[in-house]
Amino acid sequence: MKYEIDIEVRPDGSVGLGVKGAKGKKCKEITKFLEEALGDVTHVEHTPEYYEEEVQEREQVQVEK
Repeated sequence: MKYEIDIEVRPDGSVGLGVKGAKGKKCKEITKFLEEALGDVTHVEHTPEYYEEEVQEREQVQVEK
């Protein structure tokens, strides 16, 4: 599954992050590396997708003997 990270650098120097295509708490995993690199998180605002159930992807492989 593909995700899109939106990064907004504001005039005051603060940075905003958003993730498109992720449901549930998956967005936290996706942006973790950016949050660690950028410093302290001062505000978190969740979108409605954050409260939706995460979609679990499975890959089925068929093996012939």
